[in-house]
Amino acid sequence: MARIFPRLTLLVILLVFLASCSLPFAQNEPTPTPVPTKSSTAPVNPADVCPTPVGPRLLCLTPHSLRQAYGVEPLIQKGFTGKGQTVIDIVSFGSPTLKQDMEVYDKAFGLPPVDLQIISPINKPESDPHQDKSGWGDETTLDVQIIHAIAPDAKIVVLTSPIAETEGTEGLPEFRQLIQYAIDHKLGNIFSNSWGASELTLMDQAGKQELQQWDTLLQKATTEQGMTFIASSGDHGSTDAIDMTGRKLAHVPTTSFAAGSPWMTSVGGTTVTRQGSVFNERVWNDGSGASGGGFSQLYKMPDYQKTLPSAFQGQFKNRRGIPDVAAAGDPNTGLAMYSKGLWTTAGGTSASTPVWAGLMAIANQMAGRPLGFINPALYKLANSSTYTLDFRDITVGDNANLEVNVPGFKAVQGWDASTGLGTPNAEQLLPHLIQAITTST
Repeated sequence: MARIFPRLTLLVILLVFLASCSLPFAQNEPTPTPVPTKSSTAPVNPADVCPTPVGPRLLCLTPHSLRQAYGVEPLIQKGFTGKGQTVIDIVSFGSPTLKQDMEVYDKAFGLPPVDLQIISPINKPESDPHQDKSGWGDETTLDVQIIHAIAPDAKIVVLTSPIAETEGTEGLPEFRQLIQYAIDHKLGNIFSNSWGASELTLMDQAGKQELQQWDTLLQKATTEQGMTFIASSGDHGSTDAIDMTGRKLAHVPTTSFAAGSPWMTSVGGTTVTRQGSVFNERVWNDGSGASGGGFSQLYKMPDYQKTLPSAFQGQFKNRRGIPDVAAAGDPNTGLAMYSKGLWTTAGGTSASTPVWAGLMAIANQMAGRPLGFINPALYKLANSSTYTLDFRDITVGDNANLEVNVPGFKAVQGWDASTGLGTPNAEQLLPHLIQAITTST
């Protein structure tokens, strides 16, 4: 779930002006796809004003600055805005104020009106044992606003379950039902999943049976039906919560589902800072939350991770390593969000996940087709000469959980169990990703 910092006062809006800036990445070969005419609905935001509380420890990222940080803005200017694509957001409950909140958000940042559809296909009584329906509302809003910020012309379908996903199998059958509904009704090809259940709560027979059904569904959807699944790696660093409130943490390293599934692209979180026109990042770890990462106890090391250099292989011990990639997740350098009448800053890997979902909408538009399962191609690029152009390799920080003193995994050159392969430079990464997938099929 997202980590959200509410605005402190309704009487004063503190504004911070984020200077227009671009990242100094080396140039590479031109995009292999034709460049279309610039979209008439591409967002215009010359002021780039962030209407959230700011202070010496807070940096607010607007849609424009977020796109600049990850090399998306040059693609937007070429007309690659996610047009013709659909991203499906899987959540419990949804938000009753989502449409109104999106109207305010879009006007504030010069975004085109969001193409939004909300569907609640499961006919069951509501179940919210932890009274967290409001939190799910904020989660839904954050997901939709970030997807829309990255891919402003993509359609977004919010699929809601009346059952709160908590820990163990609670809520998982219903989320699986939502995904199957989307596939059966051909709603879209990209799924954003900002939720998770600790693997420690899925070790029993019921858990393993549920995960087997997920494996069957995800394997077919990714490899046969052209679907892309993005999942958050968690907000508790090298361990994970084993109840919904987060008050009870495991005291051993562990990861979560769905991030640990080898059919998901797992996304960790970073802290974003800026020096002049350059964005810098390190592992998100602010003492009360950190980028989830580690090695699965339920899934073996997938073939695509076996392509990593031999120096990395020993730590895996034939286990699935997460995350695969990363994006901005620190609430202290948070993303601007408008929810229920308030401007806030928000973070967590719930924020970094929809960044990648939005990127995939742009990638599918560029390719002219659904790219489907992207993990093998991501790791192929990690072993290529373009790695340093495609990714910002995060080499500072770790994801130790300081609350329960579980040691973390340090960021190192190349893949690591806190930020994966790194964060995207979309202008370079997406054409190379398309090429890598095309040449392997």
